[in-house]
Amino acid sequence: MQVLGVAHTSFTVSDIDRSVAFYRDTLGMELVDQFEASGQMVETILGMSGAHLKIAFLKAGDHTLELIHYLSPKGKPYDRRTCDVGPCHIAFLVADITEAYKTLSAKGVHFKSEPQAGETHYACYMTDPNGITLELNQERRYRV
Repeated sequence: MQVLGVAHTSFTVSDIDRSVAFYRDTLGMELVDQFEASGQMVETILGMSGAHLKIAFLKAGDHTLELIHYLSPKGKPYDRRTCDVGPCHIAFLVADITEAYKTLSAKGVHFKSEPQAGETHYACYMTDPNGITLELNQERRYRV
């Protein structure tokens, strides 16, 4: 077996409309599809009886993000510290991280820090409306 690529990344969210608004309107991703899913196939794939989902697919460049809102069974929030096992994040590439930071901060996005300079890139973490960690990332053209 060989992995040929990545189809998409997925996050479970508590409110699909609020999350779509954040990723589409705040981050500028393109909403490409949104629908509900339930039935035997969904229950079998998830290994979860009674599963009823709202799903949205958004694109940023060539990457697809799937957002899933479980209408049933209802999920519950959990602590997502970045050091805990299990939480993940997406690093979004931006051309100007300082400008992106200022623009998103003005829109009320919560950042864990201002952009930081590493040897090969600038980066900072922020959170979406569900507390999911996201990263802004800008490549450095020259080392300093």
